[in-house]
Amino acid sequence: MIALSLTEVKECMSKLLLSETFDSFLFIEGEITTYNTFTIDGYLHKDFFAENEAPSQEYSLWKDMREHCFSLIKGKRTPLGFKVVLGLSDGNIEKLIQQQSLDFELEDVRGLYINLKYDGQKLQCITGTAMTLFTMDKSLEQAWDMMVQKFFTQKAIPFELL
Repeated sequence: MIALSLTEVKECMSKLLLSETFDSFLFIEGEITTYNTFTIDGYLHKDFFAENEAPSQEYSLWKDMREHCFSLIKGKRTPLGFKVVLGLSDGNIEKLIQQQSLDFELEDVRGLYINLKYDGQKLQCITGTAMTLFTMDKSLEQAWDMMVQKFFTQKAIPFELL
């Protein structure tokens, strides 16, 4: 787990809400505080969909939620705060494990997360790793932390380690 300060708040918010930069991530949950506090659970209710339309993933994709979140944030005033938790898809978790030659199976990993938190002035990102088993091996966590930093660098999102 690492904590990053995203130093260009406006630029990062634009990439989060107005571009496809984060679209491949799963939307786990969000909380947006403006004139009210809006809490959104990204868990998909499969019973809502027709049998042949049900998505295979457990959570909504950020690309499907981005516009809804943006509609709550946009306006003349900046939000008082927000928290968005994004997760890496199973396919990308598997790729990370293979690329880094890690000694884990996909079933060992509950999730790899990016927690974005805005407090009205500062925007921070805290990475997270959840496992289905107890392990002292931190290689996956370290690989995920490096991948997030590489992702931000490739997407031209300036950051500083906290």
